[in-house]
Amino acid sequence: MSTFQELGIPADLIQGLDELGIITPTDIQLQAIPILMENGGDLVAQAQTGTGKTAAFGLPLLTKVDPRSKEIQGLVIAPTRELAKQIGKQLFRFTKHSAKIFVEVVSGGDKIDRQVAALQRPTQIVVATPGRLVELVRQKALSLDAVKHLVLDEADEMLSMGFRKELEQIIGFTRQRRGTWLFSATFPDSIQQLIHGCMSGQPRRIAIDRGHVVNRDIDHRFAVRARDEKTEFIAEYLDRHHPDRGLVFCRTKAGAITLAKQLAKLGHQVDVLQGDLTQPERDKVMRSFKKERVRVLVATDVVARGIDVDDLAFVIHHQPPDQLEYYTHRSGRTARAGKKGVSITLIEPRERAKLQRIGHELGVDFSELR
Repeated sequence: MSTFQELGIPADLIQGLDELGIITPTDIQLQAIPILMENGGDLVAQAQTGTGKTAAFGLPLLTKVDPRSKEIQGLVIAPTRELAKQIGKQLFRFTKHSAKIFVEVVSGGDKIDRQVAALQRPTQIVVATPGRLVELVRQKALSLDAVKHLVLDEADEMLSMGFRKELEQIIGFTRQRRGTWLFSATFPDSIQQLIHGCMSGQPRRIAIDRGHVVNRDIDHRFAVRARDEKTEFIAEYLDRHHPDRGLVFCRTKAGAITLAKQLAKLGHQVDVLQGDLTQPERDKVMRSFKKERVRVLVATDVVARGIDVDDLAFVIHHQPPDQLEYYTHRSGRTARAGKKGVSITLIEPRERAKLQRIGHELGVDFSELR
């Protein structure tokens, strides 16, 4: 097994990784880092959430930035504010013992005037959501003329959220770049078109086997329940495992709201995170959850991207996810920092085959919880 030193990562960045408990490179890091450290050209990587993508692109990006320059040299685009802030935080942590590299996060939901003011300071890397970045460029609040490397993280999610036009504009803003690094869990036709539009020639391609992306510290369980029995099951589980904290995932906003209200009526400390919330409302929910005033958070998939909370003992899937990569993302919220966790999927009798497919594709063995 290679080490970060053998992959070419400088000692000062490795010291930051050591303090974060990041010792052994993941599969995506083993494949991507040597390519990006070597030439930093175009790369297309297929990898799900939870595989270590941020370090895979973040460490090479940090080595290619000149801290003496005051210009923006690296640009990372992410689909949600939460994920953008998580990436920014990780890049900051990586550089604790290295020459100071300034990273600024700009995203929708935050006050734009504060972001404009912050961008007046020397900034080498910007992490942004697509819409807010385009807005800032139009206001001439920042210049992307010196950007050498563009990272598109979770590109498929950005397209599914309707950001195609903004991504094409961002690609146009950074025509002088030396490399585009695109990370995506899936590769529908829209992604192939995006790759063709932003990369010349043949980009390097890597893919991570889905069977190696699931955290092995997670105990994967399932329970068969009719739809109208699921709330009772979850409430009983919370009673038996008090005061453990965790997440419950629902497919729809309406389902998440309804379930949260039902659990609250049964006396549980619960809140909901769903797409109709304003950004201040979303921030308030997350503060309550992180400060443990709320024990359980009911969430939909897209808004939960970027949730970075340790010490969560369980994840419950109210329904099995529609997309395979969502199972990895959901389950990866538990068993963090070397701890154990449980992921429980509630299925109706007719959904056994769907659960079997998830297990087969991800190499997961589900045991029944009665």
